[in-house]
Amino acid sequence: MPTFHVRVEKDFLVFSAGHFITFNLDSCERLHGHNYRVAAEVAGLLDANQYVIDFVWLRDAMKSLITELDHRMMLPTTHPRIRVTHDDREVLATFADRRWIFPLGDCVLLPVSNTTSELVAEYLGNKLLARIAAETQVQPIRVRIEVDECFGQTAVWETCLADGGPISQE
Repeated sequence: MPTFHVRVEKDFLVFSAGHFITFNLDSCERLHGHNYRVAAEVAGLLDANQYVIDFVWLRDAMKSLITELDHRMMLPTTHPRIRVTHDDREVLATFADRRWIFPLGDCVLLPVSNTTSELVAEYLGNKLLARIAAETQVQPIRVRIEVDECFGQTAVWETCLADGGPISQE
């Protein structure tokens, strides 16, 4: 049985965010930021309307997800050496002898081990899958998220779901 896929890659599917990553768990780069571009692809069978998923729904869902990251400091919460704590006002991030303090409202705490483009793509992909399950009747076979951190440097996360059967909600 043939499958189809749709892709959204729009000029407004962009977000600007700060981050830093570690290398080999013992080296931490300087704080910096990127203007990220995001694309999403959903594959599956055609529904009664003869489409995989509504382009407008997918576009709007992706815009909503990336808006949560826009103009924020992305911090990993599951890194073995970066410690991230917060109170109702501030976020404290530490790595070895380095420490950063940010206003809580300027941060997004991501359940990832490092804020690489690959793991940001996975985070967005899992959030998209949860929204698809909660808000649509679509049973995707494959979902692919691309995060470009600067022109020509793109990380890709892709997951294949068995047969387009039910997906779990997070």
